[in-house]
Amino acid sequence: MAGKEGGEGRGSRTDLRRLLPLAGATLLIVAGAFCAWQAWLIADESAAAERTRAAQRQTVSELASLYGAKRQQFLRAAADPSVEAAIDDHAAAAARLHALLPAAKVVEVYSAGLDEVVRANFREFGYAKAAQLMAALGSSEPPVAATTLHGSERNLSVAEPISVGGTVRAWAWLEYPFDDMAARFEASSPGGGRLALRQGDGDTGTTLLAKGSRSVGVDGQEIVIAGTSLYVKAAMPEAFIVIPHSELLAVLLTLIGLGGGAFLLWSSRRQPTVVEAEPEPEILVADVPRRPRLPPTPQAGGNVVRETVRAPATAPAAIDPSIFRAYDIRGVVGTSLTADVARRIGQAIGGLMTERGLHEIVVGRDGRLSGEALTAGLSDGLRAAGIDVIDIGLVPTPLVYFAAYHLGTGCGVAVTGSHNAADHNGFKIVVGAETLADAAITDLYRRIVDGRLREDGVGTWREQSIIEPYVARIVGDVSAERRLKVVVDAGNGAAGVVAPRVLEDIGCEVIPLYCEVDGRFPNHHPDPSDPRNLGDLIAAVHTIGADLGIAFDGDGDRLGVVTASGEIIFADRLLMLFAQDVLSRNPGATVIYDVKCTGHLRKVIQDAAGVPLMWRTGHSLIKSKMRDTGAALAGEMSGHFFFADNNRWYGFDDGIYAAARLLEIVAGDLEERSVAELFDALPRSVSTPELKMPVAEEGAAFRFMESFSAVSSFEDARVTTIDGIRVDWPDGWGLVRASNTSPALIFRFDADNAKSLERIKQAFRQRLLAVDRNLPLPF
Repeated sequence: MAGKEGGEGRGSRTDLRRLLPLAGATLLIVAGAFCAWQAWLIADESAAAERTRAAQRQTVSELASLYGAKRQQFLRAAADPSVEAAIDDHAAAAARLHALLPAAKVVEVYSAGLDEVVRANFREFGYAKAAQLMAALGSSEPPVAATTLHGSERNLSVAEPISVGGTVRAWAWLEYPFDDMAARFEASSPGGGRLALRQGDGDTGTTLLAKGSRSVGVDGQEIVIAGTSLYVKAAMPEAFIVIPHSELLAVLLTLIGLGGGAFLLWSSRRQPTVVEAEPEPEILVADVPRRPRLPPTPQAGGNVVRETVRAPATAPAAIDPSIFRAYDIRGVVGTSLTADVARRIGQAIGGLMTERGLHEIVVGRDGRLSGEALTAGLSDGLRAAGIDVIDIGLVPTPLVYFAAYHLGTGCGVAVTGSHNAADHNGFKIVVGAETLADAAITDLYRRIVDGRLREDGVGTWREQSIIEPYVARIVGDVSAERRLKVVVDAGNGAAGVVAPRVLEDIGCEVIPLYCEVDGRFPNHHPDPSDPRNLGDLIAAVHTIGADLGIAFDGDGDRLGVVTASGEIIFADRLLMLFAQDVLSRNPGATVIYDVKCTGHLRKVIQDAAGVPLMWRTGHSLIKSKMRDTGAALAGEMSGHFFFADNNRWYGFDDGIYAAARLLEIVAGDLEERSVAELFDALPRSVSTPELKMPVAEEGAAFRFMESFSAVSSFEDARVTTIDGIRVDWPDGWGLVRASNTSPALIFRFDADNAKSLERIKQAFRQRLLAVDRNLPLPF
């Protein structure tokens, strides 16, 4: 038995040795075949992606041609003599256009200045429609079509100018069915990938239609459909590839697998039928020594002190006096404002600080492309004057003010162009807890012109982040008692680096919109006081179903608000709500507002047991008046808000903190009213937004105001001249003033009803045109 068992054991072993090569060969051949398949997928991957991209381009071309045909048909219709003859009769012109454009569902005609749109009740007129019309009015680019929803029906809408003799005489509002665009998109072939028709680009766009495989990889680029705000986005096909993406490696593995399998099959056939196995040595896995890890790359850490950079010995160029404005310094980068100018301004600020016994300053900048170079020049000038500089980097302006308090310097400079165009920049300056304005700004200019600048100082420079203390300070002061959904539009400005986090940390759900800092401001101008810049925010709030929308300007010290229904809440009405909240805990306190605010504000403050005080426009001037009066709250029509109630905040303008206080009020309402319901309880009037009329050159607006003040009179009303000319009647008021931030005249009108508003505007028109009949008035 023992011998039989031993024989059987040896026979089994012999069979196993014949079986193993066969099994190994099979595995290698299967692996080789799999690698061959992977090689084919890798080779076809770029071709598959190109098929999808070609389908994307073809779809864009077809949709652009479809819309282009509609627009060409409109241009021919607008040039029709019958339309031009009826252009002043808007109803007749619309009827004639509609007859020439049978494909259009809606055709409406409005005045060249869109006055009737500005005066309209946006809730009835349509917020998105008003925003699109106003955006077209303020743009120098050709009009852009967008889609709008009416119930479940989607239309394609556009605001088109109607010109006669080269002058825009009216605006046409057109709505076309979207069905043909949708059908054309649905007929496209994604080529194995996926195509999406989207309104708006980037992460903030909305997908309207999608076609193709859901098993796709990384999204490709979006291509805009010419003449519209629609994009076609392509997602590339995603093949099942598990080996490294290398066609050469896949072929090599294929050859190894197939060749190795064939060799094992050939070897197994040459083995003898019976093999007496010898004891096989046990195979051990060898220990493989690991390579020692390289030490980590040294990282720069801690505070950095730079050597003082000295200006060239050559005489500096003349400095433009016009950049020294009423409450900050502001100019055009590369012309009136350069790194050398910034350096001399730093020296002048340093000289003023030294005279006051101050030796340390905070410097921060907004997201403009010129900010880093101007900050470097400013810092070098400060250090040349013997001042130690704390650089807090790219931050909203309010964080510079906060850092001056938090770090105990009492001094700070924000390098910012605020809400102005991307090629502008400037400086907001705090010395000894006082924001410089008027004579103090002029004094800096005189120091530079007179050469009273120190060059031999040895001031230091260090970096320090202030974001964490700032967030902690607000979160420790403000909280939202119920969770609100908020869309935050930072306009690609500096507020995007901190505002979403602050509002999330106080207890809100935040949906960011344009919160990526980009000093070119590619999506819209960063000024929430202009309704034309709030169209995307209104659309996002509506689409997402948010409780409200929050907008900031380029450096985060201004606040704009829209409700869930798309109503824009102007800053003077926001100040009413803030005043009621602050005065409920501080009866008898003073509340300051600027000359551009509604006449209803005075009564709201008085009814809440407060003391109303109208003052000049300008953040520096308002802060100075707050110190003089001990006011608990102040606000400007431009969207600046200043809280100084019970030491909760510091009295500087901070759009982010103001947004947090607004959300605290809304979330803490005992009746859980919406934002719209809260404001419906406040007085309402018919008003224009802040209207701006650019002038040809610096100083021209101030010269005009001197002439206007000298010859104009309003015998039947109360005239206030603390800042421009404000004229109050019992049923409304009007204002004209020179802007301190740009070469322009500023207008605003407010009345109890539309008839009174038009009467007040007409009173101003007559007197303004009597001074200069060629004024291109924006109303």
